[in-house]
Amino acid sequence: MATGYLEILRARHATRLLVGTLVGRLPNATAAIAIVLFVRAEGGTYSLAGALAAVYGVANAVGQPVLGRLVDLRGQPGVQLPAAVLSALSMAVFAFAGTGTAVVAYAAVAAAGLFTPPLEGGLRALWSSVLHKEDHVHRAYAMDAVAQEVMFTLGPLLVTVCVSLWSAQGALLVVNGLGVLGALSVVVSPPSRAWRSAPREAHWLGALRSPGLLALLGAFLAVGMALGSITVAAVPYADEHGGDHVYGWLMAGIGLGALIGGSAYGARQWSGEPARRLQVLVALLAVCYLPLMLMPGAVAMTLLTVVAGLFLAPAIACAFVLVDRHAPRGTVTEAFSWLVTTFTVGASVGTGLTGPVVETGGALWGFAVPGVAGGVSLVVLIATGRVMTVPPGRGLVAARSENDPNRAPEPRFSSGDRA
Repeated sequence: MATGYLEILRARHATRLLVGTLVGRLPNATAAIAIVLFVRAEGGTYSLAGALAAVYGVANAVGQPVLGRLVDLRGQPGVQLPAAVLSALSMAVFAFAGTGTAVVAYAAVAAAGLFTPPLEGGLRALWSSVLHKEDHVHRAYAMDAVAQEVMFTLGPLLVTVCVSLWSAQGALLVVNGLGVLGALSVVVSPPSRAWRSAPREAHWLGALRSPGLLALLGAFLAVGMALGSITVAAVPYADEHGGDHVYGWLMAGIGLGALIGGSAYGARQWSGEPARRLQVLVALLAVCYLPLMLMPGAVAMTLLTVVAGLFLAPAIACAFVLVDRHAPRGTVTEAFSWLVTTFTVGASVGTGLTGPVVETGGALWGFAVPGVAGGVSLVVLIATGRVMTVPPGRGLVAARSENDPNRAPEPRFSSGDRA
């Protein structure tokens, strides 16, 4: 397993791109907790903190595909770095203005979310130009998914350390400053500067004109709902089994399971059609959610959350392959950004839906939601199986052609105009 990942990281520019992207995404990964801690330090209410975090999340969901399309049209450096600077400046306005003027606070966090650079989609667009073998690209997708889990684990820890050693305001400034440095490291790299999207057909839907991509987004909306529902259902369970530290262990269990599953998935080469493989992975994901309804003691429940997370990162990594295959020419960054947005929106819907469910039926019915959502995702994948299946061998060819402006257009897309 380690040998396979080291082989990827030894490729020229690979480590720099991965680390730079992870550091650049720290502001997004820590925004919710950083905003909540800052509002609390300012003496604001939890309702205000939640509202501001929600505004950031909605603005981020809107901005990612829009900026992704701009990256496809204009290249990475001219979009990613200005967006990172604008996002950081907006959060700095929030940090210095505080919550005294609500309009300023809401406008600042909305701008910070809206201008968050689509580094995640940009990295996946670059992998094929850095790694020239299809199995290496697929392994990089798995490593990418695993690295996300590490970032979402260590990022909040960094914020809490900054708050304890300095202040909540300082944490906002430090994290967003690091985000700009990470984006800068990526966009000045030779692969990012050289990358150009393939010519694209002018179409207002952009990447969303692909039926396969729409089917995938529908499935991952439900996967996001499942993950979001667990974060809510675990709260009443933890209240009855030990409090906040138990809740922390449950959330860490999901991340640990994803780390284990993603690491194992990326350690081998996979043959066969990825659309069928994704069906199997999502089916296993849904099945592994069901034991959470047993609600045993805290230790056993933590182990069950590890099991529940095992197939999350593999499913995401497999989805990356399918996004690459189904994205219309010239829309690869936008397509990956849509996956990020859809997953985020799904998680938000899951948290909102599970709250009333928990209030009505308790934690038991709350833990039923992820199993149902996983089943819905599987149904979507099965029902759209024909449009999800693509001719073998298209993925890497299409992706590598992003730097080849002379490549012949795909059969169903004309490359005469750029959207």
